[in-house]
Amino acid sequence: MERQIQQLRESAAKLIGAATDLKELDNVRVKILGKKGELTGLLRGMSQLSAEERPKIGKIVNEARAQIEQLIADKNSELKAQDLQNKLASEKIDVTLPGRKIHCGHLHPLTLTLNRVKEIFINMGYSVEEGPEVETDYFNFEALNLPKDHPAREMQDSFYITEEILLRTQTSPVQARTMQKNPPNTPIRMIAPGRVYRRDDYDASHAPMFTQVEGLVVDKGITFADLKGTLDFFCKQFFGENAQIRMRPSFFPFTEPSTEVDVSCPICHGKSADCKVCHGSGWLEILGAGEVHPDVLKMSGYNPEIVSGFAFGMGVERICMIKYAIDDLRMFFENDVRFLSQF
Repeated sequence: MERQIQQLRESAAKLIGAATDLKELDNVRVKILGKKGELTGLLRGMSQLSAEERPKIGKIVNEARAQIEQLIADKNSELKAQDLQNKLASEKIDVTLPGRKIHCGHLHPLTLTLNRVKEIFINMGYSVEEGPEVETDYFNFEALNLPKDHPAREMQDSFYITEEILLRTQTSPVQARTMQKNPPNTPIRMIAPGRVYRRDDYDASHAPMFTQVEGLVVDKGITFADLKGTLDFFCKQFFGENAQIRMRPSFFPFTEPSTEVDVSCPICHGKSADCKVCHGSGWLEILGAGEVHPDVLKMSGYNPEIVSGFAFGMGVERICMIKYAIDDLRMFFENDVRFLSQF
């Protein structure tokens, strides 16, 4: 039996040394040391030995088991270290390689324009006010001097939800809401940017949803000259120092007197008859404005004998198209990356 044990030692050492991975090594362990392994079989055969031989053979078997277990443990550590080295080699990163460029998005041209408009007016001391897009008929029309039977309501086809609820057609309701939430005759200097909705066709110059910025100033001694100076300053800041404005008489129910405001063409500056932006006129309409109608002040709790004010409203899409010489409104909404990446 001593010879069998020695042969088993030598065979086990060869098998363990030849193992190339942990699974193969475990198979060798089971083959030799498992419940049905070769060494276990030798132990069962000790029952046939004499009483004098059993202690001697038992000691040899235990020494063989200890030696084989040590060989397996050493080989296990070796294979694990080899696996780790292989894994590190396969996952090696060359830190000297240039990094992958991450493609970052950017602000939409309408957002860029709106942010610039806000910045200009905030620097002039204006607050930014907001209001609901789903508005009441009272704030959208009646509080702005447009009673239910007023013919000017036909100028704005509206999306009505009920007879008294609609999608706002302008951000002017925010002006009325701001005046009514303040104590009577409180000075106001505010702009109200936001989305508005009208039943317009969707084409190169119209959309059923667009963005407006309304402005309101109310205080003692506010005159039409203050309005002109404010709008002239805004246009120079937005379109450039060479920008000029002109005012033409107009009509709005909530202002009196009222005016349409044009800005000199920022593309050709009125010097090209072939300009595709102003079509050779040299001027572009950008907003409507006027002194706040006394009835609008009264309905919001202000006394027109004490205070006066001016209001204006501009379409963000329109001034964005003028600034960047864009000739189709639909480009703002079609998410064409070729167009958007230019900004």
